[in-house]
Amino acid sequence: MGRKRGRDIDGWLILDKPLGPTSTDMVNKLRWAFDAKKAGHGGTLDPLASGVLPIAFGKATRTIPYIMDATKRYRFTLTFGESRTTDDLEGEVLAMSPNRPTDEQILAALPALTGNVMQVPPVFSALRVGGERAYDMARAGRPPELPPRPARIDSITLVERPDADTAVFDVQSGKGVYMRSLARDIALACGTVGHISVLRRTKCGPFDLSHALTIDQISLDKSTQTVDNADALPAPLLDAATALVDIPALAVTDAEGRVLVWGQSIDPSDLVHPLPASSQGEDHLWRAMIGEHVLGLCHVRHGRLRAARMLENHEFFGEHDVDYRRTPHGTDF
Repeated sequence: MGRKRGRDIDGWLILDKPLGPTSTDMVNKLRWAFDAKKAGHGGTLDPLASGVLPIAFGKATRTIPYIMDATKRYRFTLTFGESRTTDDLEGEVLAMSPNRPTDEQILAALPALTGNVMQVPPVFSALRVGGERAYDMARAGRPPELPPRPARIDSITLVERPDADTAVFDVQSGKGVYMRSLARDIALACGTVGHISVLRRTKCGPFDLSHALTIDQISLDKSTQTVDNADALPAPLLDAATALVDIPALAVTDAEGRVLVWGQSIDPSDLVHPLPASSQGEDHLWRAMIGEHVLGLCHVRHGRLRAARMLENHEFFGEHDVDYRRTPHGTDF
């Protein structure tokens, strides 16, 4: 008998990930709970990190790259005096220092670590080196030399000093920034060593802790299912297009939407709602909408407006016989 493939479920679940399990552990657990055919997450959190973990089902998985690229916020506690193999509490002690920086020393070090910087990733990371994961090499006693990588750190705020040994920071950053590396670098810039002892992600793209559910708030016990509630989801999902709300909207007509969904292109000058002249660059993304419904993303390539990533396919137009001319963003076509 073949493996059951699961249900077609579309949307986002924002999990407040607990300490301990990996991000993949949580995706697998929730995919089973929702009996979902397809699922993935929008940005890894370490086992010793908690907080906002966006989990995508079905069509929402098509928007994962935009969540991965989105701005994120973290709050972490840096413990001074010990560097560790993993740059967090889990690792073995590598070096010790009696130096404890003052608030003034910390604040003086932060500007050099903010903006577009070069950052050396933690040795215990999922980066591949010669086909192997860096953390596998480190665990085997062969820690790799990882070169610095470009990173964008928008802001670092010193929130509090609970005591001389610790400092709490709030950080806003772009894609691929390692908070463990940042904590290590702050300590080094202050003339000491250190590691992250607490890490929590508070925002990931448009999702923050106000959207998040704990694992205890999600119904995982399938034994309580009955014939009447067999199709009920263990928790409500956010619409798949929620991940794209930060991308500017472009109203398209039914006819224009069909062209984009079918993979064809449009001369921007022929659009009923023209693109602003200042926003027709090849790197600019638009959220194509018919009325209040998001079809997907489009962009200009080689002078033509084309689909970048669609949430809908041609079946949408056959199954949704709606007069979009009457909707707030619709137009005659």
